[in-house]
Amino acid sequence: MREYYAEKLSAERLRRCYEIAPPAVQGYLEAEIEHLRSRLRPGGSVLELGCGFGRVLRGLAGLAGRRVGIDLSRASLELARAELSGSCNLLEMDAARLGFRAASFDAVACVQNGVSTLGVQPARLAAEALRVARPGAPVLLSTYAEGFWEERLAWFRLQAAEGLLGPIDEEATGEGVIACRDGFRARTLAAPELASLARSLGVRWELTEVGGSSLFLELRAG
Repeated sequence: MREYYAEKLSAERLRRCYEIAPPAVQGYLEAEIEHLRSRLRPGGSVLELGCGFGRVLRGLAGLAGRRVGIDLSRASLELARAELSGSCNLLEMDAARLGFRAASFDAVACVQNGVSTLGVQPARLAAEALRVARPGAPVLLSTYAEGFWEERLAWFRLQAAEGLLGPIDEEATGEGVIACRDGFRARTLAAPELASLARSLGVRWELTEVGGSSLFLELRAG
């Protein structure tokens, strides 16, 4: 999935996916950002893993004092740079090997199922995020809630119909997994998987379902 988002689903094509999102998905996207905003310290620094064209970072404007986003897609980052204003730094970087010193940020976020779609082992992703977060700072990872399956699948069908994704592979799609015939594949992490991940890290953690559409794992070290 790392190469897919970097090469096939980036910049304007990625933005179009969000432009065609039906109302239920728009509500999900807004609820994610509102929950993220509620967990941030006003004026603090935030790092977003897999920032794409800057959709979430835009939603944090006016709250975060310093916004930093990383992504592997140079095209998406160029689009974000053209559209985002204010204190926002955008870098081409791998979420599995973050080029920041330890304890650099007041919050780290990886939302909209990035825990699956970034193509990084969840334990590695979470460990790196915790490393660059300051002691006690929140690391927020989100995936789709189980009850949001039909809305999520309908959205991906729209993306496939526009040629943004390959045709849905009906035989391989189901039980939280969406697969396309061009190699796209994204799954969700169920609550027990997220809880197991959190316990393996030995940090404080909390699971929260937001709006019946997102499942957030919040980690805090120190």
